[in-house]
Amino acid sequence: MSGLDDKLAEVARQYDDVQAQLARPETSTDPGAIRRLGRELSRLEPVVEAYRRLEATRSELAGARELRDGESDEELRAMARDEIGRLEADETRLVDELKVLLLPRDPADDGDVILEIRAGAGGEEAALFASELLRMYLRYAERHRFKTEVMSLNETGIGGVKEAIVEVSGDGAFSRLKFEGGTHRVQRVPATESSGRIHTSTATVVVLPAVEENEIEIDEERDLRIDVKRSSGPGGQSVNTTDSAVRITHLPSGLVVEIQDEKSQHKNKAKALAVLRARLQDLEHRRQQEADSAARRSMIGAGDRADKIRTYNFPQDRVTDHRVHVDLSSLPRVMDGELDRLIDTLITTDQAERLSDLTDGDGGGAEHGPGAAGHGAGAAGSRPGAAGHGAGAAG
Repeated sequence: MSGLDDKLAEVARQYDDVQAQLARPETSTDPGAIRRLGRELSRLEPVVEAYRRLEATRSELAGARELRDGESDEELRAMARDEIGRLEADETRLVDELKVLLLPRDPADDGDVILEIRAGAGGEEAALFASELLRMYLRYAERHRFKTEVMSLNETGIGGVKEAIVEVSGDGAFSRLKFEGGTHRVQRVPATESSGRIHTSTATVVVLPAVEENEIEIDEERDLRIDVKRSSGPGGQSVNTTDSAVRITHLPSGLVVEIQDEKSQHKNKAKALAVLRARLQDLEHRRQQEADSAARRSMIGAGDRADKIRTYNFPQDRVTDHRVHVDLSSLPRVMDGELDRLIDTLITTDQAERLSDLTDGDGGGAEHGPGAAGHGAGAAGSRPGAAGHGAGAAG
């Protein structure tokens, strides 16, 4: 247990140090430092609180054992034995809780997220399904009081969505949505199907952590080609009379982002740069994890019907997540944003797998404590806990 205790004592020291930094007079005049230290404090606090409960439990346990082994009468010794049983169970529970809290943590978990939803295989029906997925995630965000902003929306003429880019902002938004990336499959009779035949269509979801402006350096003069044009709607018709649509090409990587939703060219450019930064960070992560690239490609896929993380079967009123083998009924409720049962299962499974890896590796992975890991399971893994963050940069 000494290894765990050493880690916990180090986290407690870090917590005290952060509190001391927050109390310094110079910190009170630095909003950036206050935000940074506040986030660090909130990450460390659950560990420190559980650690202090563990210390108190162990202190009580030592006292009960001393009473049991002392020269007191049998009634007191019997009471001590009962108390020891309860305290030992509390100690085991707290140790297990702390092992989970000490798992290397994705620093992006507390931040905002960019969702990219695209119609896959299935033509107009795929675009209609993509539209429903967009609404599902907007409703989910609303339920969790996350703020949402549709950064880009490319619609079809009958209410479908070819592509949508949405920023979801709020404490823990990325941690809740990071396993949603990959190919989503729908099975149902389309409204346009006269024969009543069930069709299978897909839409793809890419999940990227939002990136602060100073985290990714972009030389606008040398690295970017910025083109402006008039915004267009379904069918190509112009939707305004000014050149407000912005298309940014990142020359070193070849990534292209086009945003036209705002009437302001300045706002469209700012949104496009935000999406570009997120994609560039994801691209850098994938380069760092090149050894895993073949597995990532097989997990992400390209929207093909055969490649899926979740199936929405309307005739059977069933949603199946193929990574954790979970089936849920009440599909309309899921499509209305009731995703917590699925998301909680994915998060719990990821924790269990990483805890198993940690145990198999003799605990080395937790040595840096909470908040130390790089982007974790990411958007598109076929199972929670797959390496890397995000689902890959979409061109």
